[in-house]
Amino acid sequence: MKAIAVVTGALLAAVVAYLALWLSGQVEGDFPLLLLVATMVTGIYWLAEKLYFLPKRKQAASQLAGQLRSRQHSLEAQGLQSDEVDVDTVVRQTLRQPWWLDWTAGLFPVIVVVFVLRSFAYEPFRIPSGSMIPTLLVGDLILVNKYTYGLRMPVFNTRLSQGQKPARGDVMVFRYPPNPKMDYIKRVIGLPGDIVSYQNKKLSINGQAINSVAQPDYFDKDSMREAKQFEETISGRSYNVLNIAQMPAMIMGGDAFPFRENCQYTIEGVTCKVPDGHYFVMGDNRDNSMDSRAWGFVPEDNIVGKAEVVWMNLSDFGRIGKIK
Repeated sequence: MKAIAVVTGALLAAVVAYLALWLSGQVEGDFPLLLLVATMVTGIYWLAEKLYFLPKRKQAASQLAGQLRSRQHSLEAQGLQSDEVDVDTVVRQTLRQPWWLDWTAGLFPVIVVVFVLRSFAYEPFRIPSGSMIPTLLVGDLILVNKYTYGLRMPVFNTRLSQGQKPARGDVMVFRYPPNPKMDYIKRVIGLPGDIVSYQNKKLSINGQAINSVAQPDYFDKDSMREAKQFEETISGRSYNVLNIAQMPAMIMGGDAFPFRENCQYTIEGVTCKVPDGHYFVMGDNRDNSMDSRAWGFVPEDNIVGKAEVVWMNLSDFGRIGKIK
């Protein structure tokens, strides 16, 4: 038992050290991997507790209780005062989990619930940048549906079910193609086979201009700058986008990326044909978003889920609601 306690202590110390390095920015953390490993390790301890450690403690408690009661009966038979020992208290103390099982097997039910919900139901995210303004603001806490586009095994990303295909207008979370360890959020604009054109800040898909209706100017409190606001309607879904009049129409970026040959860049903008198994995404804050116009297409394997609701914004409770 002592050796197991030492090993468990070392494992917990390693986890604390990893989290400290992660939070201090010295290492790039991988929460899905950490959660998977924690679920597996605590699950092993939980099984060991149910099948071995707990039965062993119960046996020891039963033997000890029997010995104590036998001693008390013996003393009473001799006319002596019995020991002032509460057998029930001794039994409870004997059955109590040691600290190293409290911090492993005891945490398993909580960890496995978090693992299942986060991996296969809804995953929480915090919006870190303004690329999706005005739809999503910095500090919005959102829930991402993990099953609509099909269930995937976390870490390994193995597809477990097909689900629906992303639709134009969906707000989608995905692993950033140039660095899959990072999660990005953008709006789906082009589906496989679509020709997406963004010329002079006007969007068209397959040669059809997307309906865009001017709205009152939008004032961004963070940047202290006004932007032109328009309501776009794509596949029957309406949402607002921003354009900054002073920003040029030319797309910055366009570096080498898979299927780069599918895109043509000009001073007026960019036109791309979306390859099979990929999606073209854009931020709603059109002049302040690095997206498919700059770094290319999102492969199906990079999809994380569909953003559905803002569940909290500590600076503005009015933000709570369904994402358009």
